[in-house]
Amino acid sequence: MLTSDTIEKRVSCRTYKSCPLKDDDDKRLRDFLLTNVRGPFGNSLRFQVVDLTAMERDEIKTLGTYGFIKGARVFIVGAVAKGKWAMEDYGYCMEKNILAAAHLGLGTCWLGGTFNRSASASRINKRDDEVIPAITPVGYPNDRKSILDRAIRFIAKSHSRKAWEELFFHGDDRSPLARNVAGPYAPALECVRIGPSASNRQPWRVVKDKGENLFHFYVRRTPGYGKIFPDVSLQDIDMGIAMCHFEVAAQEIGRKGGWQRMPDAPPQRGLEYIVSWTERLSPE
Repeated sequence: MLTSDTIEKRVSCRTYKSCPLKDDDDKRLRDFLLTNVRGPFGNSLRFQVVDLTAMERDEIKTLGTYGFIKGARVFIVGAVAKGKWAMEDYGYCMEKNILAAAHLGLGTCWLGGTFNRSASASRINKRDDEVIPAITPVGYPNDRKSILDRAIRFIAKSHSRKAWEELFFHGDDRSPLARNVAGPYAPALECVRIGPSASNRQPWRVVKDKGENLFHFYVRRTPGYGKIFPDVSLQDIDMGIAMCHFEVAAQEIGRKGGWQRMPDAPPQRGLEYIVSWTERLSPE
């Protein structure tokens, strides 16, 4: 079961024990991937566990971790058809995979830019209309972190997150949301705040409606960031991660709601509307 406790405890792992997954862990992970095939926007996804055998150890380098990952021999590789909201759905579903792995005691690390997409494509038989936005190693964390691991964590400021007041608002983007006003959704927003994101930029912004438990999710885009990988928007993937964390925590406390695009969502300065969480779902 995916929980807020898993979200809080999970950290990126870049140094692994070079061994295969235990049979039970492997089966449970593969079974989960088979059920996690559709995102909240309706895109279909597919994920595969890629286990590189001892004879294929050199292929770890061609898979494209570029030295950032040490010891890993198992990866989760996924694909989604190119289209509207595909990146958000991919971020949402891959983060669910990562949390499921963390629940099993396995280490993971989002790789959105530092991997070889052509090598990954050959492992999953990618179709021409598909894209592989990100992958993750998965395995048992090595107790001894490499110097590179510690350096990357320092550079990425992995332990640093924006303050609550910078991310969550009430009514409009000029009015910070007080935790007590967030009510039962405060833990869900905190799970969003601590979520992983590309370069730790945390592009999500959430505005709570003043009248009800309605939360509008926006993205604050970093200028020029989308040009790095034309077919893959890392910040849209980040929004899917935020949606996953919010939903997992909200459902854990019994809130009955879901995701919906709302044409009357209030515009905000410098922000792009993505989706809303509402307890009053209406037919599409």
